[in-house]
Formats: sequence, structure tokens, C-alpha cells
Amino acid sequence: MGESRDPFGHDTSGEAELTDPWVALEPGADPAERVRALRRAHDRFTEGGTVQRPVRSVVADSWRRSARAGVAPDGGAGVELMDGDLGAYRAEHPLARVMPLVRELMGSFAADGEHLLAVCDAQGRLLWVEGHPTTRRRADRMNFVPGARWAESAVGTNAPGTAVALGRPVQVFAAEHFVRRVQPWTCAAAPVHDPRTGRVLGAVDITGGDGLAHPHSLGFVQAVARAAESHLALLAPPGAGADDVLELTALGRDEAGLLAGGRRIVLSRRHSEILVLLARHPEGLTGDALLCALYEDGSVTPVTLRAELARLRRLLGPGLLASRPYRLTVPVESDVTVVERRLETGAVTAAVAAYGGPLLPASRAPAVVRLRHRLADALRTALVARGDPDLLADWVHAPWGEDDLDVWRALAAVRPTAAVCSRTAELESELAAPPGWARPAARRTHPRSATSAQPPPP
Repeated sequence: MGESRDPFGHDTSGEAELTDPWVALEPGADPAERVRALRRAHDRFTEGGTVQRPVRSVVADSWRRSARAGVAPDGGAGVELMDGDLGAYRAEHPLARVMPLVRELMGSFAADGEHLLAVCDAQGRLLWVEGHPTTRRRADRMNFVPGARWAESAVGTNAPGTAVALGRPVQVFAAEHFVRRVQPWTCAAAPVHDPRTGRVLGAVDITGGDGLAHPHSLGFVQAVARAAESHLALLAPPGAGADDVLELTALGRDEAGLLAGGRRIVLSRRHSEILVLLARHPEGLTGDALLCALYEDGSVTPVTLRAELARLRRLLGPGLLASRPYRLTVPVESDVTVVERRLETGAVTAAVAAYGGPLLPASRAPAVVRLRHRLADALRTALVARGDPDLLADWVHAPWGEDDLDVWRALAAVRPTAAVCSRTAELESELAAPPGWARPAARRTHPRSATSAQPPPP
């Protein structure tokens, strides 16, 4: 049989799939033998970049992402949030509201089985780690502690970090972990989604010994995650009722999501732009100002805009969109303002956690483009100033940051691995290329260079 390779050139001809590829051990498998085989496979991968039996595809893919992120197999987790910073961040996090339920469902299981329950945020930061005291002391030695960063881009394959990276439940057994010091452990984790927006808020995890490789542990954490989502759906937004606030989600998506009066609405691109701009201007915008803010083409008539606003008014329902000037009649909470508010208070980590990507990335509306650039630049400037290698790594391994030379340089200064230095040098050579050189189609330009000068804000 011929050798098969993945798009990265790695040998995959020896990969084997279980009946359920998301379960670490099929019934009847010998855990000790599987550990030995996985260690051999891990050594082969870290030495030569090829994957062999019995590595599951979900783990092989994670190993490759870990290697591309520059994770060292002999590295470890770093603690990012401590003391007051950790307490303040946890108190603000949406999952704080479901922790009593998580403890009720998982606490006894963790304590009685000498396991740990853990809850992380969407960036893989551990917020709570609780359970058997002896197990906690052992976990402390590898920094599996509250405030530590267990994102896949920081410590490689692990259940909480990989679960939030994939947005689905995952089980990681022994030497499937990318970092060797974590390989004595087995864990299962499931992401918790915001029931209103669908975004990943974090994950619930159970960590302990080889016994957790049983399929039941994967089903268990998934059931807990679903219970947490159901509980969040029952809780009213703090400080406001469902009928007197609009919630707008516009980062990282071309069509914004709106929660209005308990209804979830997916807006058209133009309606998304209008809502973003009206949310920025609670005092309202005149028709002329809104026309200039929305359209590059000066030939677009006020009649076209009025037709769009009429359609939006029907979509929102009575009383929410007023005119003369055009304005929203209820407060709007958007993910853009959340990021801005956190940056203003110096909470860079929390701002990154709330940043789902560029604002309406396909929009060419002049005022939206300007706001998109301003927010991204403020965030990346704060990241470079902070110099946290894990936050910088998350940015450059996201689609919007993969060609961001300034952030790659900042990452190279604090984490000068071969992969990071190579990518930085590649981008610098592209920057120094002669004027007639054609940039490869796969490259993404930095948001600041995507658009020429824009008209002043409305």
C-alpha cells in the first residue's frame, strides 16, 4: 500500500480510527499497551513530524496545530491571572453564574474518584480547579491551577484547550497530550456555548487518571455543559430585562446577530452595518450622515437608504427604530463596546477574550471600516505593549493576525522559537520585496492596509 500524506506533508498512512473517533479507548483495549504505542507515536511525531498508529485523527490534527504554534513538547503552562486580577475576571465571566450547578453535578464525582473538575474560559484560561486535595497538589506541579493558560496554542493538546479550539467535546488520554509532563493524566472536556449567540464561553473539564478514558466520562462532561447552557438560558441578563435592551454581536461575522425582546435575529449585511452605526450613536444620525457613513458610492440616493430603514423597522418590530434623526429607542449592548470598555480599564486579557474577530469583516461601509481598524489597532497595540507570549500567539494564529508583522515581531522577542522566528523572517522578506512583486493570494493584508483614506466620522 502506498504512503498517504496530509496537506502539510505528514505521513498519515498509519493512522487508525476507532468506532467513535472522539472516544480515547475503544471497549476492550489495554490502556497500558495503548500508552506505550502512543508514546512511540509521540516521539516519532516530535522528531520527524509523521503520525503513526494508534493516534486518532482528532489528536493528530491537534498535534499538528500545536507544532505550528511553536509549543515545545517539554514545555508547560504559565500562570496568567493571579490574586485580584483572577478574582475580578472570574466575577465578571458568564460561567460564574453556573458554577454552583457545575459543582453540584461534578463535585462529588471529582472528590470521590480522586479527580479534578475544572472550568476554563474561551481562551483556555483555567478559572476554577476543584476536587480531591491530593490530586490538586499533583496538578499544582504542572500549573493546572486557576489563572493558568491551557489553550492549545500554549500547551498543546489537552481536553479543555482542545475543546474550546474545536467547539465540541473531546477526550485526551495519557500520551495523547502534546506536552510530556501532562502525559500521566487523562481528561475529558466539553465546551459551554452562550445560548443566545452560540459563541463558546469556555469549557467544563474532568481531569484524573486512566479510568477517565471510559466513554462515560465524555458523555458526562457533555451533559454538564448542556445543563450549564440550559441554566444560562433561564437567567435574565444582569441589570436589564429581555425587553428593554438589544444585544448585538458583530465581531468576526459578516452578518450580525441581534437579540431583541427574546428573539434571535440574523441581520443582513446592510442591516448589520446600520445597527452597528446606530449603536455607536445613541443620540441618532441624520439621513445624510447615515448615507455618508454607509455608502462608498456617492450616487446612492436617500430613497435607497429609506427603503433599507423601512425594511429594518419591520424586522425589529414596532417602536425600536425612530426617525428624525434615525435612532434606536432602547439601549444596545454590543461585543464591540465590551472590548472597548475592557481596553479602557487595562483589562487586556479580558478584551482579547471578548474579541471574536474583525468587525463585520466583509463590510465596505466607510464608517464601519474605520471602526473595524480602530478597534483592531487598539487591541493589537495593547497586546504588543503587554508582551504576553500566549496572548500574542493566539493573535498571530487567528485568521486575522496570521500576517500581522508587528505582533509576530513582538512574539519573536518573547518566544523566539524556530517556528516563530521563521514566520517573522518570512513576513519581513515579503515586506522588503520590490514594488512589482505580487503578494500570494493566500495572504491576508492587515486591516489597516485594507482600505484607503476614509471620510470623517458622522
